[in-house]
Amino acid sequence: MAARTSTPEKRPGFFSQLRTLYTFTQKEYRWLPFALAGIVLVGIGLGVLVGFLLPQPAAWSIILWGVTGLLAGILAGMITMTRLSTKAMYRQIDGMPGATGHVLTSSLGRNWQASETPIGVNPRTQDAVYRAIGRGGVVLVGEGSRARLTRLVNEERARVQRVAAGVPVTVLYVGHGEGDVEIKNLASAIKALPKKVDRTTQAAVIKRVASVSPGLSSLPIPKGVDPTKMRAPRPR
Repeated sequence: MAARTSTPEKRPGFFSQLRTLYTFTQKEYRWLPFALAGIVLVGIGLGVLVGFLLPQPAAWSIILWGVTGLLAGILAGMITMTRLSTKAMYRQIDGMPGATGHVLTSSLGRNWQASETPIGVNPRTQDAVYRAIGRGGVVLVGEGSRARLTRLVNEERARVQRVAAGVPVTVLYVGHGEGDVEIKNLASAIKALPKKVDRTTQAAVIKRVASVSPGLSSLPIPKGVDPTKMRAPRPR
């Protein structure tokens, strides 16, 4: 009998991830290769120019500054591509069920506690309510029709206020209508909330709210939908 191999799955390397990021971003921004090339050339040009402007320029000094400009151009290009890939990601997940959970868990940072799984779901329309808890209090985020989410939001707000009286509860709705927050601005809108809760109180609120929150089995998730997989697809 052949022995089983326990070799761990090999993660993609840096250059493999970089190539994947470039491919994903270039599909959304066709002009990306020209922009990156231009940024690198500008970096080289600025480096060479600095070398020429130095008193008594020497060939080795010009070359050294040119290489420095090349490295600076590559760094600037990578930063530009990363920002463009983030915008492309938001465009791709905008309007998709589960996009809110993806943003809450990947963009808020360590100062906020959230889950990709909604705390309330309309089984017929798949409108959902998500929750994040941080220094700014408790934030409820509705994903779907504002009118259909009213009952779910009010139930969760009452549940939170029952166990965490005095903690501010903010309600946001993701969408493109009047008063809605676009998915690309959701994380920044939550982070901009004034800090009215200290860390000790935040930890206590997380425990209290979790104690009265319904479990996954009690959520009205329609058949065939795994609540742990209701998320926006990540770029590949």
